[in-house]
Amino acid sequence: MEPVDYKILKVTFTEGVALITISRPEVLNALNSDVLAVLNDALNDLAKQRDLKVIVITGEGKGFVAGADIAEMADMTNNQAFCFAKMGKATFERLEKFAVPVIAAVNGYALGGGLELALACDFRIAAKSAKFGAPEVTLGLIPGYAGTQRLSRLTGPGNALYLILTAEMVNAEDAFRMGLVQKVVEDAQLMEEVMKMARKIAANGSPAVNKAKEIIRKGLDKDFKAACKLESEAFGKLFDYPSTREGMKAFLEKRKPNW
Repeated sequence: MEPVDYKILKVTFTEGVALITISRPEVLNALNSDVLAVLNDALNDLAKQRDLKVIVITGEGKGFVAGADIAEMADMTNNQAFCFAKMGKATFERLEKFAVPVIAAVNGYALGGGLELALACDFRIAAKSAKFGAPEVTLGLIPGYAGTQRLSRLTGPGNALYLILTAEMVNAEDAFRMGLVQKVVEDAQLMEEVMKMARKIAANGSPAVNKAKEIIRKGLDKDFKAACKLESEAFGKLFDYPSTREGMKAFLEKRKPNW
């Protein structure tokens, strides 16, 4: 796949890894209807790439995404706001359920809708200078893209209530302690570290990686016994894949697998 410039979104594709860069640096990559629509277009295009193994999302310039575009929201009616939230939820749910792993490379402010975008990714790697927050209550609002639900499930209700009710920004180290991010790296090393991690994931057996993501996500909404049943079924089905046979054969023969 050749690099694609969607004007407010840039996509490059190398070695099975797609890098999506939100490109509205003049407004710290704030999300509006256009960004959500174009992100959906990009995901449609990426879903057709049979050799896609990992997606990385980041923001251009000094921010990951500094929130939803208040200029667009200011004059919305009740119904328009509902539809705007519904659109964002659908886009982020699509990311969450995308077949391949999605990594957020958080390079600056991840606030409001930007925090919610990061939460919809499978995990988050942050630059030391990154800042996280849910400032919606300062505008008389609450998170609208499933942020109340994802944040509470990820960090626990206490941390979610703390971040949302105080609207306080936290730094990358505090976010790490809360379980909001999985790793913190030096600013200058962020993309290098994230792409190295993405390539490491891409080098593993794709059906197994994708199935692990699917079962973990599906299991979150089920009780433990039902989730374990899903896991057992998926474990068995993987034995139908040539990659599973190759992985075990390569291990026994003490060589790297030829996926």
